[in-house]
Amino acid sequence: MKPDRIAADSALTALAPLVWGSTYLVTTEMLPPDRPLLAATVRALPAGLILLAIGRTLPRGSWWWRAAVLGALNIGAFLYLLFVAAYHLPGGVAALVMAVQPTVVLVLSALLLKERITALHATACALGMAGVGLLALTPRAGLDPVGVGAGLLGALSMASGIVLTKRWGRPQGVGLLTFTGWQLSFGGLLLLPVTLIGEGLPGAVSGRNLAGFAYLGIIGALFAYAIWFRGVERLPALTVSMLGFASPLAATALGYLVLHETLSPAQLAGALTVVAAVVLARPRPAGNARRQRRKPPGASPAPAPVPPPGRASSPVPAPTRAASPVPAARHHDNCPDT
Repeated sequence: MKPDRIAADSALTALAPLVWGSTYLVTTEMLPPDRPLLAATVRALPAGLILLAIGRTLPRGSWWWRAAVLGALNIGAFLYLLFVAAYHLPGGVAALVMAVQPTVVLVLSALLLKERITALHATACALGMAGVGLLALTPRAGLDPVGVGAGLLGALSMASGIVLTKRWGRPQGVGLLTFTGWQLSFGGLLLLPVTLIGEGLPGAVSGRNLAGFAYLGIIGALFAYAIWFRGVERLPALTVSMLGFASPLAATALGYLVLHETLSPAQLAGALTVVAAVVLARPRPAGNARRQRRKPPGASPAPAPVPPPGRASSPVPAPTRAASPVPAARHHDNCPDT
């Protein structure tokens, strides 16, 4: 993969978590209060049904259960567990617990995708968690077993969804928007009964509420998840997961710009640490490096001798005993493409 292509795909994919970072601001400022599950359902289900109507293609064969599994892991179960963690933990602790996701992706990628774990990848995961901790933790942060458990399960859910999406790919002939619609629809249908039983519908909805719901559905789901799944297809699973750290960065920046929240030196250091972790986890083209390992710098094959003009080369007598052929050395390169 070319470096400019890698950079473009990474930048486009990062737009999704940047948009998701605005969810907290939109939820608190534009949506009905104390309706997190309603926000998650309205965010996923309408967008999924719109994409299904546009694509006019339903899953076939094994893709019925695969799409249901991906929809549950990437959308339904993840959003539900995320809101449970947010209700039982301070925002900083919830963000820190969810930050274990890249580490889970690293392990699952080694098990299911046969990707090699390097020291650089492990360092990037550790830096990312440290950066999120500096960015989001507060001195008053407390721990709640239910919240911590939900956060860890949410991180496992999204990590499993990323790796399985990478492993299964996309059905041949099915467009990206249709594939996204399958997952959003299954995830929204999973959330719908939980929302109706646990929260119910609000008594009144204002124009401001409708604008917030429209933003979450069109921008936060339809647009963001489409470019997110595109990135999952084109980039290594760990790189996509590390790009998710852009979400707390965006949430912190919006809090500073819109809500006039203050930023401490520790938060600024955390933001820089998160950026450094994302840079470390970026994919690197391996083609040039392999060629350099195969042929040392400056080495070139010796040119074949050219006989002087006008002088015939003397024939070489055939040896009386044939020499045993020496097999050519073969180069084995077990380093997978990124």
